Amino acid sequence: MLSLLAVIAGVALIVWLVPLLSGLLSTERPAGQVGYDSSTVRAEVLEILESGQITLGERPQRYQVFTARVLEGDFAGQIVEIEYGLQQIRSNDADVRPGEVVLITVGVRPDGKIIAFFTDFIRTGSILQLFLLFVLISILIGGWKGLRGLLGIALSLLVIVLYIIPQILAGKNPVLVSIIGSFGFLAVSLYIVYGWTLKTHAAVLGMLIALIITGTLAWVSINFTRLSGFGDENVMFLAQMTATPLDLRGLLLGGMIIGALGVLDDLVISQSSAVFELHGANPALSLGFLYRRAMNIGRDHVAATVNTLVLAYAGASLPMLLLFSLNNQNVALLLNLDFIAEEVVRTLVGSVGLFASVPITTALACLAAVHSHRLGKWRRWLGPETGSEEHTHSH
Repeated sequence: MLSLLAVIAGVALIVWLVPLLSGLLSTERPAGQVGYDSSTVRAEVLEILESGQITLGERPQRYQVFTARVLEGDFAGQIVEIEYGLQQIRSNDADVRPGEVVLITVGVRPDGKIIAFFTDFIRTGSILQLFLLFVLISILIGGWKGLRGLLGIALSLLVIVLYIIPQILAGKNPVLVSIIGSFGFLAVSLYIVYGWTLKTHAAVLGMLIALIITGTLAWVSINFTRLSGFGDENVMFLAQMTATPLDLRGLLLGGMIIGALGVLDDLVISQSSAVFELHGANPALSLGFLYRRAMNIGRDHVAATVNTLVLAYAGASLPMLLLFSLNNQNVALLLNLDFIAEEVVRTLVGSVGLFASVPITTALACLAAVHSHRLGKWRRWLGPETGSEEHTHSH
């Protein structure tokens, strides 16, 4: 019954969220925006007039000259000639093909001649297909839990779009907004996926305590390392484009908290689940023995998770690391750069929060599992241990 209600609520949520996001994406943006402006339109590639090899900035690359028909805007129906790769760096593996639709920027020169430039490929259709594949595999492999996980993702996007972003842009404290918003949607997501059970209660409470520790450590670390919050160039654009004074250091702190939670929810629910699985296999295990066994699992899990976190940051920063390697920069000076220091602090703070979550969640789950028979009348309202009948035991 709870699963059916979760599915119905999730479908209603998605039905409401999709047109809302479409409206936000189609909203007209002011001049000076980051991204495409009103002169960027869709165009259909008609014919490749010329293609070959050119050296641009001591770098050999392919180029193309093609004609295209403008599909929208003030120049709809116009046939324009476009150079791609003659004046800008491009990938040698990304050729335009006749018949495909691309994005171009169209304008008028002072002499009245229409001029157009290649802007980008249209990849929204491909992204949608990948998303549908993701949904299909999630449901096929995860079953009902996979579907409920998708509903949790939809809820997370809803909270971020409708609460966190508007509140921060309105000048509210980014730290408080991030903590309330991210904990709210993650807690609800955990209940949607895993149900109203003691296992989920222990995970949510452990996540809250670890979140408070992570937030406190992040605040201390930002002040201790004297980070300014300007390490990301997007922050500079944001500061220029909004009239509302933003707490940039608080924004950095909020980002650290949300980033840590992305992995934290996986750790806490996995650890809580491990405890209740061990307890379900042998309800006679003592509190101390159960805690030690579960911590053995937790140590392995958190070590792998932290390694994954560090590799994810390193992978995302690979082009930048290669650039600095070519310039033979001093390592100590590199670490002092604001945007590199931010990533280092983010990784260290997030890792400490992950480490802290394991013993905390393990202890809470062990207490709930071993002493669940002492809850008395509250036992009925707190739900079963794991939501699986085979793991529910009478004491």
